[in-house]
Amino acid sequence: MDITQLLAFTIQNDASDLHLSPKNPPIIRAHGELKRIKTEPLQSDDIRTMLYSIMTEDQRAEFERDMELDMAISFGEKARFRVNAFITRTGTAAVFRSIPSLIPTIEELELPPVMRRFAELEKGIVLVVGPTGSGKSTTLAALINYINEYHSRHVLTIEDPVEFFHVSKKSLVNHRELGADTKSFARALKSALREDPDVILVGEMRDHETVSLALTAAETGHLVFGTLHASSASKTIDRLIDVFPTGDKEMVRAMIAGSLQGVVAQSLMKRSDGGGRKAAFEILVGTNAVRNLIRENQVAQIYSMIQTGSRYGMITMEDSVLALLEQGVISNDEARRVLMKTTEDDDKTKSGDSLSASLGGGSVHAASSVSSSDEGYSF
Repeated sequence: MDITQLLAFTIQNDASDLHLSPKNPPIIRAHGELKRIKTEPLQSDDIRTMLYSIMTEDQRAEFERDMELDMAISFGEKARFRVNAFITRTGTAAVFRSIPSLIPTIEELELPPVMRRFAELEKGIVLVVGPTGSGKSTTLAALINYINEYHSRHVLTIEDPVEFFHVSKKSLVNHRELGADTKSFARALKSALREDPDVILVGEMRDHETVSLALTAAETGHLVFGTLHASSASKTIDRLIDVFPTGDKEMVRAMIAGSLQGVVAQSLMKRSDGGGRKAAFEILVGTNAVRNLIRENQVAQIYSMIQTGSRYGMITMEDSVLALLEQGVISNDEARRVLMKTTEDDDKTKSGDSLSASLGGGSVHAASSVSSSDEGYSF
């Protein structure tokens, strides 16, 4: 068994991830479920040999020095993979995230209509947030693809690593990868302001310098897309502000209020027919009222603004999930799982009884995180 066979198997089974861990067989994540491949457990040396076969000499040296490495690889013309190699207590391990070679369109992803409006903007900042594996990169790829198809703009992406490769069409698209093409997000953003961009994609807003530069770019007439690990729109605003020292928070609120165009929080759910997953969205649009709440440090009231802002394209995660449930796209248990997690993450006061009423009763069934070997995939 070699890494090429495992990657091919991952693609054939429409899996989003391949996990290689010592003393375990390879495991894939298909439609959100972890499935063991029916084969012998891997040893640390097996995994290291596989990884070294796809690494450059510089990458091997970096991995041995830092004991972890992010990179991306191409698998023929079929797909790319984002790779994270790391060391565990039992040895070398890795996770491969599948990145489709065909960039999905806004229509194919069935994104809400307001998303197209975000792509039409000329300045400001739009944030796409959610946990790891919620489809943030795919959503942003669809927005960049739309701009590339219909607008003549210079699009600059700064990512770690570059995931979706856009071939320049009506727009000019330049990709920069952390480590290979630039030393940091902050340095790349400083340079970006001198590179005549119209649109800047920041793969992850990790620190106050990156956030500050992204907000400055948005204020100075650029359209900035970025991602954060946050569970909701209001949590996103809090997260942006919290990365700054106490003395800078008022200034940052003013910067966010002046440049925010929208926040899209998303979560992936299993379709009831078993045909993959479907995204639910919470969408905040940067109206004047929303900006005033941010400026006046009334972020806690943003959720109420989303509830009453449907005419602007806003929607709460709860309403998005319940709409999918009503259409029969997802099951009652899947809706309950997402809404209960959203309730916990956002510290909202919705009670279990109220949640049950919204979903028409029912009970939550905990699913096993990894299928047993007899339910696994034959390799």
